[in-house]
Amino acid sequence: MCPNVVNYLITLLKRIDKYIIGKYLKTFFFTVLIFTMIAFIIDLSTQMESFLEEDCTFNEIVNDYYLPFVPWINGLLFPLYALIAVIFFTSRMATNSEIISVLNAGVSFRRMMRPYIIASCFIAILHLFANHYVIPKGNKSKVNFEHTYLYKGENKGKTSNVHLVLDRDTVNNTMTKAYVKNYNGRDTSVRDLVLERFENNRIVYRLKANRASWQGLPNKWQLKDYELRRFNGDEEEMIFGLRKTIDTTLNMFHDDFVLYENDKLTMTTPELRRAINRERERGVKTTKGFLIEIQRRTAEPITIIIVTLIGMAIASRKVRGGLGLHLALGVALGAMFVFLSRFSTTFATNQTLAPQLAVWIPNILFAGILFFLISKAQK
Repeated sequence: MCPNVVNYLITLLKRIDKYIIGKYLKTFFFTVLIFTMIAFIIDLSTQMESFLEEDCTFNEIVNDYYLPFVPWINGLLFPLYALIAVIFFTSRMATNSEIISVLNAGVSFRRMMRPYIIASCFIAILHLFANHYVIPKGNKSKVNFEHTYLYKGENKGKTSNVHLVLDRDTVNNTMTKAYVKNYNGRDTSVRDLVLERFENNRIVYRLKANRASWQGLPNKWQLKDYELRRFNGDEEEMIFGLRKTIDTTLNMFHDDFVLYENDKLTMTTPELRRAINRERERGVKTTKGFLIEIQRRTAEPITIIIVTLIGMAIASRKVRGGLGLHLALGVALGAMFVFLSRFSTTFATNQTLAPQLAVWIPNILFAGILFFLISKAQK
């Protein structure tokens, strides 16, 4: 059924559509190949010393690092590849007077945009699926390899003044909260732990420990130098455990304090959404980066369509500078887009802008540039 539909859609394409789509896709994937080789050589030269110093095998380097590295780096640069590819082959067509011939044959500029839109939508769909599912799955082994051999101990987590909701029962109106003053990632221990249990909005006990050490799964912690207070109405019971230890089970992991900056790259979008819900339920305020990542994965494929039409509008006009001038304009636009993207993401991370708005600002601005260029394009 699907091949029949594809064949039917192909019959609807005119010769000019097939010609432009073929040129676009061939130029695009050739650009991907060239930049992949360049990125591989640059990264290998950068990491070679670390590979030689660390106890990692050749199979680990190839299978766990570089095989996931290729789709990851290409996923980041797909919009730039699309812009360069469109400018390259469209400028060649303009130089050879092919664009002028098409327009003189009665084909409108808007009609000529159709094959560019079709090809860019095809690439955008591939990019969308890869961003949400394929690339994150590959990144799991890549990120694990980096933390094992390349970037050891790069903990970007919240390690001081941490508030957590360990459990909450809305039916019985009970809740257990934890406060951690300091977390030490080297020995997975916390300093100045405070546990509070509430029933019907009234505190029923408060446990304070000078030190707590994570003992492993399932959620085992050892508390040292503790002080326990139980409240029953106006009565209070106090138990002191100075220089003593007790073992307990808490819904608190050492992973709650360890968050690598690129951990979100290893989660598919459904996993990211589940992580966001879990963190919100526990009162952990680390979901901003997750929300930005989800929006980025959707916004970048749309960017491919926008920059494709921008590249077409720029390169379709025959100018004295030719291909060199068009490529220079394309690189300038690509650099501008990267700058706007990083600038808006920084504002979103610092809670100045909402993630949805921040990630989509570059697309909104470039869409405005696109409409301006189309209005000024030769007809």
